[in-house]
Amino acid sequence: MNQNINLPILSLRNVGVAYRGYRGVFGRPFWALKDVSFDLHQGETLGVIGRNGVGKSTLLKLMASIIKPDKGNFINYGYQVSLLSLRLGFIHYLSGRENAILSGMLMGLRKQEVQEKMEAIIAFSELGHFIDQPIATYSSGMVARLAFSVAFQAEPDVLLIDEVWGVGDAEFSQKSTKVMQEKMNSGKTTVFVSHQTSLIRELCSHSVWIEEGISRVYGDTTHVLKEYHRFLHLS
Repeated sequence: MNQNINLPILSLRNVGVAYRGYRGVFGRPFWALKDVSFDLHQGETLGVIGRNGVGKSTLLKLMASIIKPDKGNFINYGYQVSLLSLRLGFIHYLSGRENAILSGMLMGLRKQEVQEKMEAIIAFSELGHFIDQPIATYSSGMVARLAFSVAFQAEPDVLLIDEVWGVGDAEFSQKSTKVMQEKMNSGKTTVFVSHQTSLIRELCSHSVWIEEGISRVYGDTTHVLKEYHRFLHLS
């Protein structure tokens, strides 16, 4: 495990994100995030939990610097952060190979580096000849396998995973879990958004619970999940 686990990689303080193109009640901007505060540390595996539509995906986009906060402070202390999401980064009319190159470059690799890693990407994804077929012909599981395979080869400082875990067949999910656990044991910093609380409990040392754009509880995963499940039961 990384000896610098107490050093922050990312810091969020009272962060808010507003979507001004979407007007809510009385024409006001819609605040996807209202007040989020926590630190991400080196070597940490952080779980992000919460119900649908509470701002989890927006939070990951912010952490990946795809969007900027409209209030509060977000600091990246000089680390490369990549977002793995089925909602981002793939062009449906391009082949899996072409998308792998684009995705790898978005994660910080040079085109030549992705090409050199292509055989490993194909082998891990188990896509075979489908790698040269358009992404539009892929199932969601095949897209997830390609996305994971590129991300594992890119080796960013911080990997953000948005609702991808468990997509696809059980065998590949088990293989991906094993590889991710190996990376975690070597000090890889990872953030998971998942509805699978059992997976969050297994993989994440710390978690943050987001509710209506607010970080309700942040800390030890066991404690966070206890508070979250209590809230779900009461609501």
